[in-house]
Amino acid sequence: MSKLPHIGTSIFTIMSQMANEYNAINLSQGFPNFPVDKRLTDIVAKLATQNVHQYTPMSGYPPLLDKIVNLTQQSYQRTVSPKEEILITAGATEGIFATIQALVNANEEVIILDPSYDCYEAPILLINAKPIRVSLNDDFTPNWESIKKATNEKTKLIIINNPHNPTGKTWTEDDFIQLEKLTVAFPNLVILSDEVYEYITFEQPHVSIHHRPKLWNKSISISSFGKSFHITGWKIGYVIAPEHLMKEIKKVHQFLVFSVNSISQVAISEYLDSVEVNSLGNFYQQKRDFFRTLLKDTKLELLPCEGTYFQVASYANISQEKDLDFTKRLVTEFGVATIPISTFYANGKDAKCIRFCFAKDDTTLSQAAERLMKL
Repeated sequence: MSKLPHIGTSIFTIMSQMANEYNAINLSQGFPNFPVDKRLTDIVAKLATQNVHQYTPMSGYPPLLDKIVNLTQQSYQRTVSPKEEILITAGATEGIFATIQALVNANEEVIILDPSYDCYEAPILLINAKPIRVSLNDDFTPNWESIKKATNEKTKLIIINNPHNPTGKTWTEDDFIQLEKLTVAFPNLVILSDEVYEYITFEQPHVSIHHRPKLWNKSISISSFGKSFHITGWKIGYVIAPEHLMKEIKKVHQFLVFSVNSISQVAISEYLDSVEVNSLGNFYQQKRDFFRTLLKDTKLELLPCEGTYFQVASYANISQEKDLDFTKRLVTEFGVATIPISTFYANGKDAKCIRFCFAKDDTTLSQAAERLMKL
């Protein structure tokens, strides 16, 4: 008997398979198609012949932990302990899974804000806890009245995602003030802050859980080198949490993977000496602006994009089809693969919106726009 009977093939797999079948331009799955920084590939080539191929310590390669301490201090003016408060994980997904498995018990509740990324729910169900899905407002900002109504003494965890996938929305100072008030009302509430796109924000600087000292003792942050350095296939991220929570997360982590790929940890540790992570926003903002300019004469209505490398668009002016049907027709008739936003909602809410990934080279984006002009 299946533990996850309702979970089938993910929409990302379905759309990528359709893109291959119909030779469509794939703007569905969130991975870049341009080269990795040569400085990083040169480091990997050098390391391949060195003695870096055995297990690292369970919590991570010590020099990399120290670099994360420096990065967190530079980015957020927060000091964390490399030994007690940082864990290198096999991608952000493993960090999220290990955190939920470690901290949530059967019959407790976890608030998920919809539309939401699909990796949050499964680990909750696997421990017989209850996911509570709360919809964001129509403009994808948090609906604090709904969140407060959904929170009770059984609520162990609230998962926040900022910058937000799939919508590119970012949290404001006021959102964090409301979150702080919620934790005062419910002192046992723990926050899981998915910030894998933290270095990809545009006009407004990223407001992070790391900026909120009142929340540090009850917050776990999730970061991704894969997203930050466009090396998604490396599957390497990290978790920052206070020691009393991190102890429990490490217990789960050691039996999931024990330690993460050694050469990738050493390579990133060296790379952090030469890369400027805070320039990533400018790089992706140029991509966003280029893509939005290409699409401005289409019939699509582009929604605001404040962060991530995703652009949401409404097709309500074009069709009243269900978004899944529209995206499939977009592949078969126009040769462009996207993701329907309804698949990120537990209730399947269909606002006639689709998600594009613009982390692609200019040629790919131009060719896609050319096809979308025919809509």
